[in-house]
Order: sequence, then C-alpha cells, then structure tokens
Amino acid sequence: MIATILPGSADFHAVGYNEHKVSKGLARLIEMRNFGTIGLAGRPTTEELTGYLKKYSSTNSRIRKPQFHVAVSCKGREMTESELLDFAHRYLKEMGYAEPGQPWLIYAHHDTDNTHLHIITSRVAPDGRKIAYSHERRRSQKVIDRILGTDRQKKIADDMDAARQYTFSSFAQFKAIMVSMGYEVYKKDENVFIKHGGKVQRQIPLAEVEQLFKSGYRERARCRQLRSILKKYRDVSGGKEELQKELKEKFGIDLVFFGRKDAPYGYMIVDHAHRTVINGARVLATEQLLDFATPEQRFARIEDYIDRLLTLNPKITQGEIFQKLRKQRAYIKKGVIHFDGQTRPLKPFMAEAIDRNNRIRFIEMFHPATEAERDLLCKIFKVNRPDLVDLSGERPQSHTDAVSRLHEIFNDENVFSVKSALHEEGFIIREEAGAAYAVNFKRHIVIDLAAEGLDTERLKPRPRKQQAKQTHSTGNGGKKIHIHGLKDSGAGSHAEKREWEVGGKGGYDDIDDGRNLKR
Repeated sequence: MIATILPGSADFHAVGYNEHKVSKGLARLIEMRNFGTIGLAGRPTTEELTGYLKKYSSTNSRIRKPQFHVAVSCKGREMTESELLDFAHRYLKEMGYAEPGQPWLIYAHHDTDNTHLHIITSRVAPDGRKIAYSHERRRSQKVIDRILGTDRQKKIADDMDAARQYTFSSFAQFKAIMVSMGYEVYKKDENVFIKHGGKVQRQIPLAEVEQLFKSGYRERARCRQLRSILKKYRDVSGGKEELQKELKEKFGIDLVFFGRKDAPYGYMIVDHAHRTVINGARVLATEQLLDFATPEQRFARIEDYIDRLLTLNPKITQGEIFQKLRKQRAYIKKGVIHFDGQTRPLKPFMAEAIDRNNRIRFIEMFHPATEAERDLLCKIFKVNRPDLVDLSGERPQSHTDAVSRLHEIFNDENVFSVKSALHEEGFIIREEAGAAYAVNFKRHIVIDLAAEGLDTERLKPRPRKQQAKQTHSTGNGGKKIHIHGLKDSGAGSHAEKREWEVGGKGGYDDIDDGRNLKR
C-alpha cells in the first residue's frame, strides 16, 4: 500500500487534473462530501468545486497552499475499489482530515494496472485552524502501517474462510480465488505461501489445500451462459483490463490470467456469485477472449484468410478450407461464412472459385488420363478451367475391371441393346467430338470406347427383323428358344411385336443423355 502526498496549491488545480481524467473516461468521481448544495441539481463543474474549496479555505489566510492532494494505491488488484475507499476513509481520519464538515473529493482512476484513488481536501479544518502537517510523509507511512497491521491478519483469516467455501479442484484454481481477492500465492517444497502487502502473511501445507479439492464444475448451462457474457462484453471492451472491470462490477466475475501480462497463456473464471472456479478454456479460448476486434473486423479477417488460401492454392476445396478454419471456429457452406453464431455471404468470386474447385475434385476422382476425357468431364460438371484438372498417369484397378466387363457385353451376340446392358452396369453413353464414352458416376469411371477397342457400332439399335429373327431362331427339334426371359405369346407376328415392346421398355436406345446427367 502506498500513499503519495502530492504538491499543495492555492487554486486547487488537482480538481482540474482529476476532472480532465473523468472527461477522458480514465477516472470517475466516486465520493463528494460536505460541499453544501453543490451537486444537488446535477453534476458539479470544475469551477464550482474549486470555487467552493477556495472559499472554504479562505477562513485561514495564513495557509498559502491549502490544497491537500494524496494518491492512495495498492499493488495490482490486491484490493478492490470499495476496499480501498474504506481504507481512504480511515487514512483521512488518522491524518486529521475527517472532522465533521471537512469537504473532500475522492476519484477512482482506471488508467494504470494498480487500483488507486486520488483524494482532494483542504489543510484548513472546519473551525478554521490549520491541520497539522509537520513530518507529514513520515506520519503518513506510520498511519498506513497501523491501519494495515490492525486488520490484515483478520482480513486474511476471513478471506481464507471464504475461499474454503468455493468449489475448486486444483491448486491453480485455489490460487485464482486468492488472486481475485488481492493476494499473491505460490507453492514451494509442498507448502503454500500467501503474500499480501508485499510480505508473506501465511504459510500452509499444500496437503491442507488439497483436502479442500472438490470434483470439477460441470454445469454446462452455466458455462454456456458465461460464454455468452464473455463474448458480449469482449465486443464492447477496449482491452483486457476494461473487460475484467466490467465483469467484476456487473456480474461478480473475476478473470485471473496466467503467464505474461501482455501474452497470457490461460485464465480462470472465478464466479463469486456461484462460488465456483472454472478453467477458462472450457468456456472460451484465451485467444478468442482477448480478440477485441469488432464482429465485422473478424469476418473481414476470415475472408482475407480465405482469399490468401485461394491465392496459394487455386484448387483448394471447401473441405480443405474447413480444416484450415477450425482453429478460428469458423466454416463456410454454400458460399456463406459461419462464425460465432453469425453469418456473412462470401464474396462472389471466392464462392464461385470454391464451388468450382469442389467439382474439380470430383472430376479428378474419375482419373481422366487424356485431355479428351478431361474436357468431357469438365463439360458435364460445368468446369470452365480444365487446365486446373490433373490428368492421371495410371488407371485404377476399378477402371481396368470395368473395361473387361464392357468387352464381355460388346462381344456377347445375344445382347440386343448394348446401351441397355451398359445402363444395368451403371453406365451412360456420352458422345463428344465424334467419340463415344461410357461414364459411371457412382463408381467414378470414364471409358473412351474406341480407345479401348470396343465396337461402337454396337451402340446403334438393331433392325427389328434381325432381332426377331434371332429371337425366334429354333433348335432342338424345331422348338423355339426363349432368350433373355422373353416370353412367346404364341401369336406369330404378334408375339414378335410383344417381344420388341417388352425389350423396348427396358431399353435405353432413345434416352436423352442430358436427362441422365442431371445430378
């Protein structure tokens, strides 16, 4: 604890200094006493405050610089603002500045890492006498030591009792509770040391702390609620300290960080309202918590990142981008960025490139080996950048097996409709630039029929007479042979017509390739 007595003044310029801090949002007036009617009709001005103090002090003209201005601060956040205000009241009393009618102003400052207050009053007592100030700085330190010495041990005992009522499951969580109360805590040689005011005040066995461990906090609903609170106040805070202050004042939540001040590696949430400690990583990752950009800035950052990925790899797919964005807890779907429960359309050129790349990846699953095969697939899948499609240097076994099966079909004279037989195998026929291809979308196979030595003339439907003649060819003593399960109705030419009709219903000679390619 430090009380710094600042220079005196005849015009109470300390009021202007503190009010300027208030106007900048770096301080606020938390207490004003014995200023008569000033402030009753609204917030007082600097001129009203200084004018009142000068008039009050004029009852003793022998004091040339009546301003008493002192800054009271503790180490870091070891005392809360309300605790420090209570200390300030006792300090003023011990120093002789708290008699009935004594005017004072107390400002809380938020521009440093230490909780600290500025106090402004007059060296003139309410009865007009001069308040003693000989050896003032030495006397000030004695007052501090006396105040802290009287209550410190009681405070530590009370805070330790309060800490025991919390749910915590590790030394780190116990430490977070004590740090939130203004203590420094560390362990060494199986002992726990508790410091306050720069001195070790308690030493207890680590085993004593471990006996207080309870099973970890697992209420998911509260964790979800805390996550929403952290994100909401992060987005309206200018930095870590401001976020900590807002959460403490509004919700009784302390954020205790671990690691370097400018680069913490983790944090604990001390939820005083529920007397629990939660590992912050379970609620919101440290890097997310300390990301004080606006939502729009975050979306822009993600979009820029996707743009860089497309620049480095023009063929990157949506799945690959998803893996890259996982650390940022974002993803893209159908041309839309999803992040933190919000959405934003991706720029059209990026969405189109990613959609194209997804189709290119599908084309490459067919292992096209020639430019003709590649161009055919690009036309089918509407890809306008065939140069991005890699040609396969080696056919997969599935392609080899399919070619063998097609040879069996084409060489079977009993197969009347090759197209129908191919369709039963999962193939459609696509003609492009005078060449015929068999394409199986389910098995990802494309076959150049002529290049594989297959007679493409067999793709043409046979004349009806030829089919009928073969269908009704006889043997075995003149009895008719039924081929492919077609039934003879026993009605001569009528039976021949029935056989064609039945075959026609299962045939694909007249199928529009365009319909078959709709996906």
